[in-house]
Amino acid sequence: MAHNQLLRQKVYESVAAILPVTAIVLIISITAAPLSAGTLVLFLFGAVLAVAGMGLFTLGADMAMMPMGEGVGVQINRARHMATPLLVCLVLGVVVTLAEPDLQVLAKQMPAVPDRTLMFTVALGVGVFLLLTELRMVLHIPLSYTLVAFYGLTFILAALAPSSFIPAAFDAGGVTTGPITVPFIMALGVGMASVRSDRNSSSDNFGLIAMCSVGPILAMLLLGLFYPMDGASYAAAVPAEAADTREAALLFLRSLPAYIREVSVALLPILGIFLLFQLACRRFHRRQLWRIGAGFVYTYLGLVLFLTGVNVGFMPVGQLLGSELGAEHVWLLAPLGMVIGWFIVRAEPAVAVLTRQVEEITSGSISRRSIQTALSLGIALGVGLSMVRIVTGVSVLWILIPGYALSLLMTFFVPPVFTGIAFDSGGVASGPMTTTFLLPLAMGACQAVGGDILSDAFGMVAVVAMMPLVTIQGLGLLTNIRRRMERARLAQPLEGVEDTIVYFDV
Repeated sequence: MAHNQLLRQKVYESVAAILPVTAIVLIISITAAPLSAGTLVLFLFGAVLAVAGMGLFTLGADMAMMPMGEGVGVQINRARHMATPLLVCLVLGVVVTLAEPDLQVLAKQMPAVPDRTLMFTVALGVGVFLLLTELRMVLHIPLSYTLVAFYGLTFILAALAPSSFIPAAFDAGGVTTGPITVPFIMALGVGMASVRSDRNSSSDNFGLIAMCSVGPILAMLLLGLFYPMDGASYAAAVPAEAADTREAALLFLRSLPAYIREVSVALLPILGIFLLFQLACRRFHRRQLWRIGAGFVYTYLGLVLFLTGVNVGFMPVGQLLGSELGAEHVWLLAPLGMVIGWFIVRAEPAVAVLTRQVEEITSGSISRRSIQTALSLGIALGVGLSMVRIVTGVSVLWILIPGYALSLLMTFFVPPVFTGIAFDSGGVASGPMTTTFLLPLAMGACQAVGGDILSDAFGMVAVVAMMPLVTIQGLGLLTNIRRRMERARLAQPLEGVEDTIVYFDV
């Protein structure tokens, strides 16, 4: 009964997240960019599957992925020898990243690099940086210092890498932190921080996703030095179309086995690691194991439905809308992109996990609504800037360098917990909805205006992942200012009382 009530709540939250995007697409399709009836039916079917999938996934993440990650994090930080947690972090980072479906999508879109080479390079980058995160927490190095150092190294390598490789390299940082990676790694960080009692333990609950987003960028830039992109071209996939509702249903049914296999390959390694961990440590009781098992099934079913819905239903609509707007209404690309960006981030499965965890860990002092608003603002600005870049052909570095410079500067003026949340949010916000709707939207627009997809359309994920760093830390800055003003206001009456007492004593 409890599961049914929770599932209804999660589905209701999914409807509230996906309904605005659906409404926007319907309005655009009957005004600025008409769609065929078959394509629109595909989108609506996809929206229904996405709602059901997101509801099941978020319930499963609460029941299984979060407890699993937290349990592993607590246990490895109790190890006697430092080598054990470092090795576990390296292996977990590689395995969980290889399980991420979005990484496979990115690998297929890079024509100059073999798929396996790219996937293992990126996974190794995440594993190494998860290891470095554990080392940072043990040595009590502030997150802001490590981010400044590694992003500085990132832009030095970007100056040496082929220019056509840079957008995809920065996209890798957002793509690899998707719906499978985020809940597990975030919970791992909570578990690792929970066994400590120092003053930095609360802020160290966040920051793992931030560091794991830097690793793939550095790994990809290093790879670009050995696999130059000169002469490589990108061939955009032809979106599927349906003539009627029966054909639309058949398209989803034909695609379903592929996503069943994909999610199985993604989740089985994580399940295997958890079973080995349970056999070695005996951390969870039988009742907890039954709950985790049920949650794992919900996670599996939810991801299968969600990925099928957004890949089959949302991708063709995104590409066709981008083509229509780019050909007929170029001036609408930026404002419409901003409106879509504002709402679409709420439909990202991992965003729901992050905002809920922020509210729980901070005991409500940082609310879900405030984080969601800052995220929506960041994604809206990111999509708008990306559309401007597609139309003008400006290099992505003209946006990323000032954006990261500002966000890294802000780390020294905001509470550390906001820095961790902000840099985690960058990776979390660029998930399946971004790669299956916003990126095809950018590609369609880029083709329509005659741009280069590798240089102009790629890089959208990177910009979308970067903007929340500024907006969420801006929220932290405003919080700091409000607290100081409140303290000053409360101190004023006390000063007046002291003055009066002194006056009468004299």
